[in-house]
Amino acid sequence: MKIAYFDCFSGVSGDMTLGALVDAGVDLTVLRQELAKLPVQAYRLESRVVKRSGLRGTKVDVVVDEEQQPVRKYTDIVTMISESDLAPEVQQGALEIFRRLGEVEAHLHNEPLEAIHFHEVGAVDSIVDVVGAVIGFHLLGVMTVMASPINVGCGTVRTAHGILPVPAPATLELVKGCPTYAGDIRMEMTTPTGAAIVTTMAARFGPLPMMRVEQVGYGAGNRDLPGQPNLLRLILGELAETAASGQPHHHHEHHHGHEHHHHHH
Repeated sequence: MKIAYFDCFSGVSGDMTLGALVDAGVDLTVLRQELAKLPVQAYRLESRVVKRSGLRGTKVDVVVDEEQQPVRKYTDIVTMISESDLAPEVQQGALEIFRRLGEVEAHLHNEPLEAIHFHEVGAVDSIVDVVGAVIGFHLLGVMTVMASPINVGCGTVRTAHGILPVPAPATLELVKGCPTYAGDIRMEMTTPTGAAIVTTMAARFGPLPMMRVEQVGYGAGNRDLPGQPNLLRLILGELAETAASGQPHHHHEHHHGHEHHHHHH
């Protein structure tokens, strides 16, 4: 089974996820074509190779023309995704991630979900990051996602709501139930968008499972940090059947008959 493992040693954001996917082999042109199925204008998706602490990674930027962007409500985003020509699995994945983001905002601001307007989150870059991430995993044929504990960073961050502690309130809500730590770098390592993507998609958290590693992608964050590479590492490959999350496998044994020789290495 094809799996993706998020190694979040320097946290995770939407653009780091897209960078890691492109670095691992997602074709940027195909990604742009798929994203063009959404009625979102006045942005460009750009990719370049950068270095973070001397290691190469791919930096993907969503360059937005702020002037031309309408304010979008949670319900607008749902409609936009649902009415698009994106594959049903992609729609479903993106809707799940946005639902979690929307519910967290609704809870934090004590407003009904339908009334939520996105500042940072509904900005075009988050729509592109979330939908782009789901498209990327779909294009790579990933069946299951797993993740390391999440480095959220510490300190403070400037937002539309003023100066907030790190992890930002939305990030903190989203990582509930997942192993999380601050590390010692005073910066926002994990963004709400990044947290929503990884915590919604990951079936479980923990060390790298027993797998045959096939591709590795490095997605770069905005800044070069002192002391550690500001990269998200995405590890793709085949999960050894015994390592899948504790489900009995006899019911689909016949599909995998030809793979059993792998277990004797």
